[in-house]
Amino acid sequence: MICALGAALCFGTASVLQAVAARAAEPGSGSGVDARLLLRALRQWRYLAGLGLDGLGFLLQIVALRSLPIYAVGAALAASLAVTAVVAARLLRVRLTRPEWGAVALVCLGLALLGLASGEEGSDPGPGWLGWALLGCAAAVLVVGAAAGRLPGRARALALGLGSGTGFGVVEVAVRLVDDLSPGALLTDPAVYALLLGGGAAFLLLTSALQQGSVTTATAGMVLGETIGPALAGVIWLGDRTREGLTWLAVLGFALAVTGALALSRFGEPPPPDESP
Repeated sequence: MICALGAALCFGTASVLQAVAARAAEPGSGSGVDARLLLRALRQWRYLAGLGLDGLGFLLQIVALRSLPIYAVGAALAASLAVTAVVAARLLRVRLTRPEWGAVALVCLGLALLGLASGEEGSDPGPGWLGWALLGCAAAVLVVGAAAGRLPGRARALALGLGSGTGFGVVEVAVRLVDDLSPGALLTDPAVYALLLGGGAAFLLLTSALQQGSVTTATAGMVLGETIGPALAGVIWLGDRTREGLTWLAVLGFALAVTGALALSRFGEPPPPDESP
């Protein structure tokens, strides 16, 4: 759980840095998937710093996923929005209202309940087709991103957010499926390719979402995409369970953490450039 919260801290801080950098980059064609936007954002030091934090957060996430059920790690990662809110209030001088501080507290309470109720990670290897299904989902994320460029503003932001969250969710499940780390096994394991494609597609869509449309809507979609689906996959196919008799507490904690994160989704969006330090 400490690693999961550390990952949330890294991802939440990185979101502020990357959002400012993406908005500072020159606008692209308006397509839902704009690879050139990612290249332009990479010229910004804030974006590079955010990538460094994302890399550290990913390593911590892997450790957490090898020890905790996916639903607990997913809720902790959604709590990165609480981190984003606090960091934005500090660095970008964004004022949090009392309800928003209440949402931060709600996230913390939900995570505390999850920590009490979570059991160990499941030991089921999952069905043989699950790795291929994840690879198909990762490819679908790119298709959704390309199609999102043709949608109107709010619908495009939601599609980008859900696509990005789905990509991150693919990574969460794929990490659990990769057991054999020998070179030969890695080259033939579809879960490895799903992890790489899903993570890359998620970053690409998220970068576009941070620059275009309603980032608040996109961030809310991302939270839903990276929590609910992977949590269900862990319970149904990978054997994730709660402590004996505490299923209700885990469900309550998960719901509180995700609800609080959704209430803070506006902090995925930076202030206008003239308000940034």
